[in-house]
Amino acid sequence: MMLATLRNGRPDGRLVVVSSDHRRCQPAPVDTLQAALDDWDAHSPALLAIAAALADGGGAPFDPTEASAPLPRAWQWLDGSAFPSHGALMDRAFNKPPIETTLPLMYQGMSHQFLGPHDEVPLPSEAHGIDFEGEFGVITGAVPMGITAADAMQHIRLIVQINDWSLRTLALPEMKTGFGWIHGKPACSMAPVAITPDTLGDAWQDGRVCLPLEVHWNDTPFGRPNGREMAYGFHDLIAHAARTRSLPAGTIIGSGTVSNDDHAAVGSTCIAERRGIEIIEQGAPVTQYMRFGDTLRMEARSEAGAPLFGRIEQRVTATPGRPD
Repeated sequence: MMLATLRNGRPDGRLVVVSSDHRRCQPAPVDTLQAALDDWDAHSPALLAIAAALADGGGAPFDPTEASAPLPRAWQWLDGSAFPSHGALMDRAFNKPPIETTLPLMYQGMSHQFLGPHDEVPLPSEAHGIDFEGEFGVITGAVPMGITAADAMQHIRLIVQINDWSLRTLALPEMKTGFGWIHGKPACSMAPVAITPDTLGDAWQDGRVCLPLEVHWNDTPFGRPNGREMAYGFHDLIAHAARTRSLPAGTIIGSGTVSNDDHAAVGSTCIAERRGIEIIEQGAPVTQYMRFGDTLRMEARSEAGAPLFGRIEQRVTATPGRPD
């Protein structure tokens, strides 16, 4: 099943069910995705029935440029760092000792706004080191405190594709304080369609999205690493997040930057990682961060090339009234 949220002048938009080819949609019997998540067992049969009807035709045209993020604002956004190759590269590039822990890495970020897939991205200054981070994520139902990883699988309602915008020159000083990010992490973006795990078929394995995430920067291929190399599956990340607190329905948990060991072949999903590779191989970074006017495109498709989450396609702009 595929779901999206169309803009209707209200903060949470209007929930629609989307056909598997992303060409058609039909309004859901519940207004918003958050309302559906709050009582999933009651609403999901009707949503599935609409999805089945769309498979037989009908519905209105679906325009992803009219979509907001599937969940435009959430109770909670927790982002992991579940790809060890990314951390190892960055530690080596900057001569940092690895973080000594057996626990997943995770921070709590801004959740009151997620940008839509075709929204412009206004940011204050190019000097802040504008970067993208391609991720996969899950949206949960209500999760009880102390849940096991095995039981957490049943609380994964939807899978999403995320761009975690980052401001690198602001993030580094914040990291050194030992507290979470504030200035270095503006609003994230989401691809237009959220999908149920069964939609992925064999590409959903052990709580991982086993598909490449293709990134183009200014229409130039940048990377296509695969989500299968997570050290922790999403069920592990949920259990970690819920160790001492419950999670409300509508919690979004991210994988962190999708990264693979064979980065020379598949590239990266963020500029910081490429700069780290350049430091290791050439002694200094060569690739610069984004400039105003730059464009970014991200998309993960099925192994057969069918659409899944749809495309994030955005342009970075200067914040109005804030000269660089």
